[in-house]
Amino acid sequence: MPSMEKGLVVRHLQVGQDLFEMELITPGMVPECQPGQFVHVQVGQENYPILRRPLSLYDVDRHLGSIVFLYKVVGEGTRLLSKVRAKDSLKVMGPLGRGFSLPKEESNVLLVGGGVGIAPLVYLARVLVERRCQVRVLHGTQTREQLAAFVKLRQIGVQFMPATVDGSAGYKGLVTELLFKKIDPAWVDCIYTCGPEPMMARTAAFARQYRIAGQASLEEHMACGVGACLGCARKLKADDPGYAKICKDGPVFDLDQLDWSGI
Repeated sequence: MPSMEKGLVVRHLQVGQDLFEMELITPGMVPECQPGQFVHVQVGQENYPILRRPLSLYDVDRHLGSIVFLYKVVGEGTRLLSKVRAKDSLKVMGPLGRGFSLPKEESNVLLVGGGVGIAPLVYLARVLVERRCQVRVLHGTQTREQLAAFVKLRQIGVQFMPATVDGSAGYKGLVTELLFKKIDPAWVDCIYTCGPEPMMARTAAFARQYRIAGQASLEEHMACGVGACLGCARKLKADDPGYAKICKDGPVFDLDQLDWSGI
């Protein structure tokens, strides 16, 4: 069940181009946190802006009782959040949403992230390694300065395969090109993906072509985070009779629940 907690900021660093990593002590919330869920975070010390911002669970330290976020400054809310300092307190609501369904232990798992969409996949990678899964992570960015998750993923102990558009690290080109050229589909038991929807659409096409089960985490504006405001409602497929609430029914959905044809 989601709860409201005042989290103590113990670490807040710029880790890349417009990218920040923040760690908050939230001991009451941590036991309920699952990979793929998110929290709603107050972005400043005052009541402006009124609406909180949804941030994926980038990592969770159950021993310390902390949650970690990786976020990109893209607007006024995240700009204000970037000014928060260590030892400040922020109100946090969560964990929220439907997280990833975990595969059976010792599975071969492929994670495909684009940009800051790598965030929910990092905590997932940690939990998968704890389940003795073999994990490969493909991460696509414009340049090496945006590969902020590399250090944490190396610490977790997964195989990391970067792709940069400018060729400054790893494969030169799109991460989906790396996926189709370098990944043996026979190795993959399941796929998880998060990032720009065109990237996830190509990842879904790979999964569909080789009949691999998988899930995607959708990124959407979420005003309330609990399904009350309908601000994140969308049809998953064009012929669906109703709308899904991304914050409550998701943000994670099975790949075959989603229609990527119009992307």
